[in-house]
Amino acid sequence: MVLLRRIIGQTLRARRRQQQRTLRDVSASANVSLGYLSEIERGQKEASSELLASICGALDLSLSDVLGDVTSEVAREERQLAASVGLSPVTLLPAVSRLEDHRDVAEKSAPARAERVAVPVSLAEARARRSGRDTTKAGVAA
Repeated sequence: MVLLRRIIGQTLRARRRQQQRTLRDVSASANVSLGYLSEIERGQKEASSELLASICGALDLSLSDVLGDVTSEVAREERQLAASVGLSPVTLLPAVSRLEDHRDVAEKSAPARAERVAVPVSLAEARARRSGRDTTKAGVAA
């Protein structure tokens, strides 16, 4: 399985090492703890977009360059994974297509199910329906 957080971490670490900078230096510049930056580089934590932008800024890199490198690596690993199980990436398309067909069927039947289910107006009414009591005005008057 291709883990995006692992590839992002590897890319950031490679770029930091190319610049011969330490974790301490980059973490201070990015305003992130050294331990957390280390976990991101090792693929143990997933960086938010804001944090990723901050780390890229500390490394004087554009976010698009880093994400471009990540995209290339993800594609390479997907091809490698597909080849190792004897599939081509195109072979996976019918399975994805079938999944989308199932989603279409579920979306088309959802309105019909929603029409059959009566939505309670209030919490009290929901509790009453659950216990079997009728709380409508007709039921209370009767």
